[in-house]
Amino acid sequence: MVTLPLLVSEDIAAIDSALGDLVTASGARLALFIDGGGFIVTRQGNSGDLDITTLGALAANNFAATQAIAKIIENDSVTSLYQEGDQNSLLLISVGEFGFLAIVFPSGIGVGVVKYFAQETVTRAIGQLSVARDRDPSQGLDLSSLNIADATPLFRRRTAP
Repeated sequence: MVTLPLLVSEDIAAIDSALGDLVTASGARLALFIDGGGFIVTRQGNSGDLDITTLGALAANNFAATQAIAKIIENDSVTSLYQEGDQNSLLLISVGEFGFLAIVFPSGIGVGVVKYFAQETVTRAIGQLSVARDRDPSQGLDLSSLNIADATPLFRRRTAP
């Protein structure tokens, strides 16, 4: 199952910029772009001692479970999930067919503020991911099938322009 188009450094830089702007504007602690399988593609902000690898996997499963429940109760889709905590809260927002954002922010910041600033981030990310997909629609990435012992198929040298 291909979840992402092939990404080049310009794609990651554009998504990083959008995430960085989100963290700055909203006061969030951390923003992650995660593919549908739970793999962190890129992140901005301070993860501190958070286990972001586990966070990504659990968030993806949570999002998938909630979407399945939505279908059972005859909702078309789920676009966001919110978990309020004592110290930090978590907002998950769909990034179309590509994955989702996970935003960790201090509980004192209202979820509405974070959601407001996240909408532009989602629009920018979908735009860049669509550019990447249109670059070569026949190619894509399934990070869950990646052999971590040999990641060379994922990384290639650029060809001269």
